[in-house]
Parts: sequence; C-alpha cells; structure tokens
Amino acid sequence: MKICLNDMVFYGFHGVYDEERRLGQRFIVTAKLYTDDSRDAAIKHLEDTIDYTLVYAKIKEIIETHQFQLLEACANHIADLLFEDFPLLVKLKLKIEKPSVPIQGSLRSVEVNLKRKRG
Repeated sequence: MKICLNDMVFYGFHGVYDEERRLGQRFIVTAKLYTDDSRDAAIKHLEDTIDYTLVYAKIKEIIETHQFQLLEACANHIADLLFEDFPLLVKLKLKIEKPSVPIQGSLRSVEVNLKRKRG
C-alpha cells in the first residue's frame, strides 16, 4: 500500500543563513509511505496500517520546532523518526521544497528528495 501526504505546508526556521533561521519561511513537504504489500489485503482497522494523521503531526512538529541548516539534514531526521515511530513503514519517499531561496536568479523553488527503506 502507498499512502501519500501531498504538499503539506509548514512554517519553519531552516537555512544556512542566520536571517533564514531568524525570519523563517514556508516549506512544502510531500511524504509517500509504503507498507508491506503482502499485508495489504488484511488491512481492516487503523492499527493494521499507518495512521497518516500521526505522520502529519510528527512532520509538522519537526519542521516547526527544530532548526536545520540543510534540508538534507531535516529530511534525514524526519525519516529516522518516522521509521522509529511507525513499525509498519517499510519504505519512504520524502520531498521537502523551499520556495523562498536566497539565490540571485529566478527559480520557483529548491527541493530535496529522499528515498529510504527500513533496515
């Protein structure tokens, strides 16, 4: 089973520059969570799968209360905690997008993409 939480928008204080960490900005996160395909037919109750409301709350808490200089470090921290907190999670794809980037030039955003499997 694949569970997708698409384009979650949070306000965080991440970046290499002091001003980014002081003023903050929006971050857009998409998480794709995968369970064991062999168990999908047996999913009947919430405890048989991953509670995406809890995943949302965990990602929100990390983005909004922690500070990271690099999006890569933020993505790794989120992945570590999701695998720790959700034993039914077997694979994760995570995208963190930063729309307001301190780059002299025109671009819509910068993003990091992380793929990880349990174990």
